[in-house]
Amino acid sequence: MTALQLDRRRRYIVIGLVAALVATVALVQLAKLIPSPGASEPPLLGRGQPAPPIVGTTLDGQAFDLASLRGRPVVVNFWGPGCVPCRTEFPLLRSKLEQHAADGLAVIGVLMIDPPAPARTFVAHYGGTWPTVIDPVEAIRNAYRVAARPQSYFIDRDGILRSIQVGELTDTEFERQYALISGGGGAPKPSIEIPPNS
Repeated sequence: MTALQLDRRRRYIVIGLVAALVATVALVQLAKLIPSPGASEPPLLGRGQPAPPIVGTTLDGQAFDLASLRGRPVVVNFWGPGCVPCRTEFPLLRSKLEQHAADGLAVIGVLMIDPPAPARTFVAHYGGTWPTVIDPVEAIRNAYRVAARPQSYFIDRDGILRSIQVGELTDTEFERQYALISGGGGAPKPSIEIPPNS
């Protein structure tokens, strides 16, 4: 075997090993999205049902309890800085929080999948002023049945879930969903039909 053939062979081996490593990392991340067999499943969320509790610690080390926001319209946003649509959506959430401040709007982030350090850096750089709760064992994610990021839950002043937005929010979609929780009129059809629990 010539030196050129050995170099090619080594190159193919390295490429194969890198591809196997990338595939392994991708499969591990995908496995995090699939519930474990035999794991107790939380009940399906239903429109008109109380939102599951969110209790935890925020990125800045503060204790947080969703129940403390009763009386205010709340948007719970599952996100992470490694998610491109989440990063794109971030300025919209900041803008909407300012726009609806007089109504008492609260935005709550729940960090999903990504570690806290990059999220802290991202929030500091892009001016996020709302709390982001760290969900290290994915208890909040499981309670809300979140499958992908970003995903937003619109909760009314009484703590009742009114709508779910899967995927990146647009200005129009945010306003449509916000009308359901703010008492701002009408009952627009939610982006996902959430069947009432029977």
